[in-house]
Amino acid sequence: MNYEQALEYIHGTYKFGYKLGLDNPRYLLNLLGNPHKSLKAIHVAGTNGKGSVSSYIHTVLKEEGYKVGLYISPYLEEFTERMSINGEDIPKERLAEVTEVVKEKVEQMVHIDGKTHPTEFEVVTAIAFCYYAQENVDYLVLEVGMGGRLDSTNIIDTPLVSIITPIGYDHMEYLGETIEEIAYEKGGIIKENGFVLSYPQEKEVMKVLENICKEKNSELFVMNFDKLVIHQSNIEEQIFSANILGKPYNNVKIKMAGLHQVYNACMALGAIKILREHRKIDISDESILNGLCNTRWPGRFEILRKEPLIIIDGAHNLHGADSLKKNIEILLKDYKITFVVGMLQDKDVKAILKDLIPLADKVIATRPDNPRAIKAVDLAEELRIFGKKTYFYENVEEAIKMAVEITGRNEAIIFAGSLYMIGEVRKILKNKVLL
Repeated sequence: MNYEQALEYIHGTYKFGYKLGLDNPRYLLNLLGNPHKSLKAIHVAGTNGKGSVSSYIHTVLKEEGYKVGLYISPYLEEFTERMSINGEDIPKERLAEVTEVVKEKVEQMVHIDGKTHPTEFEVVTAIAFCYYAQENVDYLVLEVGMGGRLDSTNIIDTPLVSIITPIGYDHMEYLGETIEEIAYEKGGIIKENGFVLSYPQEKEVMKVLENICKEKNSELFVMNFDKLVIHQSNIEEQIFSANILGKPYNNVKIKMAGLHQVYNACMALGAIKILREHRKIDISDESILNGLCNTRWPGRFEILRKEPLIIIDGAHNLHGADSLKKNIEILLKDYKITFVVGMLQDKDVKAILKDLIPLADKVIATRPDNPRAIKAVDLAEELRIFGKKTYFYENVEEAIKMAVEITGRNEAIIFAGSLYMIGEVRKILKNKVLL
């Protein structure tokens, strides 16, 4: 099996849907020798900020000299981004080798043992656990795919710390209609006698998490931003001071743009404090500060060009759109903005557009390369109610060319609305000279 065949096999399993539950992954991993049981995992759930918080923690631990796995979803440009060690994506030939092993066990599971075929995400998670176990990583930063309680990453029995980032409305067809139901699913990563770090959630969410922690006899730490002071915030860097669970940090520098990244960095600091004090992991202050400063996370208010200013941002749900709106209002208040928007049908399209489009000078609708994507022509209809000059291109590269053509050198282009779209944009702008 080569890399292309491995991807074909993995993506071919999409037809088995996205069924939440742990029986299948448990059975498959048992056939594979339970590789996950050897892993020391930091488990991260939530609606927004999971990837950034995970990346901060990963980079800090790497800075200390540990061998650190990072498991994320989705990827932006290349599938191998989903599983990396110390910032290096899994080699393509290695992905093929591990996939072949997992495929054999899936076939045994289905054709000999008569079990249900695992879903694509369950297969990918099994591949990742095998890879990290084979590589004998010191720690694994593990991002939940969807929800938490029934997500296949939740097969991990005793995480070092369970982290819950801001919880909002997303994937409601799977996780529930109310914020309490969604919180219950996200809080499902909380384990017996564990340590839990939560963002300061709205009170209905907090109550659910508190109840789960009580039932599981887990210690809950809640971040408090009352003493957070942001000294500097621009598109180049941010400097802040904060009290993190009783420990003061002064003049912490991060290079990730967007005010929400300060809060994500604070969450990572909280997790690191728990790992140091309660799991007795050696992590120096120097590694913490260097790690935070050296963290990069593609696709989240990421600056790709300067003239014109080109920014890509997932903003694929209402919480993400709110963050992007605040960043534009504070960091880009002097810029005229061309918005390029591509979205999936299962998102809260009207609410997201209502948040972002009033900030635009011109708007271009396009279509991400995904079967669930809204056609550009249909999205343009949704956009016209805002009274902005509106264009539409089904092809993302054509949308980029048009955006560059209609935007002045001292203006900004923002691509937002779908991680699938911004992955395409990132790849095109890295590989082609369009300016």
